[in-house]
Amino acid sequence: MTDSAADNSAQSHIEKDRNWNFTVNVLDNMFYALAISLVSQETIMPLLVNRLTDSEIAVGLISAIFSLSFLLPQLLVANHAQGLRRKLPFVLLLSGLMQRLPYPLIGLALLLFAVEAPGLALALFFIGIATAALGGGLVTPAWFTMIGKVIPTRRRGIFFGLADGGGLLMGIAGAYLVGRILDAVAYPANFSLLFLIAGIPLAISWFSLALTREPESDDVKQALPLRRYLKRLPAVLREHVNYRRFLTGYALLRLSMMAIGFFIILGDKRYVLSGADIGLLNAIFIGSQAVLRLSFGWLGDRWGHKRNLVISAVSMALAAVFALGSASVMGLIPAFICLACAISSDGVSHHNIVLEFATPAEQPTFIGLTNTLIAPVTFAGPILAGWLADRFDINALFLASLLCGVISAALLFWRVREPRLTASKQAYARE
Repeated sequence: MTDSAADNSAQSHIEKDRNWNFTVNVLDNMFYALAISLVSQETIMPLLVNRLTDSEIAVGLISAIFSLSFLLPQLLVANHAQGLRRKLPFVLLLSGLMQRLPYPLIGLALLLFAVEAPGLALALFFIGIATAALGGGLVTPAWFTMIGKVIPTRRRGIFFGLADGGGLLMGIAGAYLVGRILDAVAYPANFSLLFLIAGIPLAISWFSLALTREPESDDVKQALPLRRYLKRLPAVLREHVNYRRFLTGYALLRLSMMAIGFFIILGDKRYVLSGADIGLLNAIFIGSQAVLRLSFGWLGDRWGHKRNLVISAVSMALAAVFALGSASVMGLIPAFICLACAISSDGVSHHNIVLEFATPAEQPTFIGLTNTLIAPVTFAGPILAGWLADRFDINALFLASLLCGVISAALLFWRVREPRLTASKQAYARE
């Protein structure tokens, strides 16, 4: 079979299974989002760590460890991923054992050690989230390239909006459950139960992913020796000026998000939040994301993803403003809505825009390169946040987040061109 005939055959399979793949991957993402909402990195995990230790830096380490584990290995595995004709078997293996299994295991560790050995429980918690993040990071270049293959460009925004938004809508009911469990069940069984329950939608998510119909692709690049592969990467940055500008603006957006885990801590310090308060804020946070992800998915498909990222940076700055100005628990609601807006627009668009900077064969490399280069900022940000909160006060942390958000919005808006609207890849790759 000629290359042209093979490409046509693969494309015909993709078209035939387009609705099937859209549906099963929406279900995968929906149930994964539901599971993660039950043990939210922005609300539940910071409160848990705050029960296990009084260190503000430890709260910052949640996001730092998760981000470093998720982002740093992607460039190394991208070289392998771009040589795979089918990505799904690789994705299923690692996402099952490493990305999903650690969450119920954290629940068991909390039940066994949180009271009598809180230091050990804290260490096992960090090992668990690091393993889950590492698994997610290892599969991301292959998984996202697979999604790019089976979901058309003009449906990817609505795909992620519907997938994540649908999961978060289910998470509203989960948020009610979270509040009830935190109030009705004694510590640490309450937190343990949340992690154990999360294992159920994680399993459904994995089985839905396994139903993907992915044809073999001939548009691949064979894996190179690692040293040779890494030596080629500086040329990517030199030649793609618009992509390089995007990386600068996006790095500052990620730095502005260093305060994410501290919004609930600020509320707890000021107002001594009850389980009902936490459930309310979590429900608003999750419900806002559900609606906003759908909206940003639709907008990203129609006007491109750069503007969504500008909105993310502006929203992060506004979230800091509202948090600093809050005078009651109700006053925190606008801050959590803006925080949901920032996370939603970023979640829908930051990988989608990277796909549009690259040719299909180069997409794993661009995704891995982006996430690896952003990793140091994403890792250092939450640690810096914890240091600012410890060394000065929590207000200094939110002021720093505000400043980074404003600068990021300006750079992304004025310095980065929307890749989809550029005449050709050569035109936006080289100015």
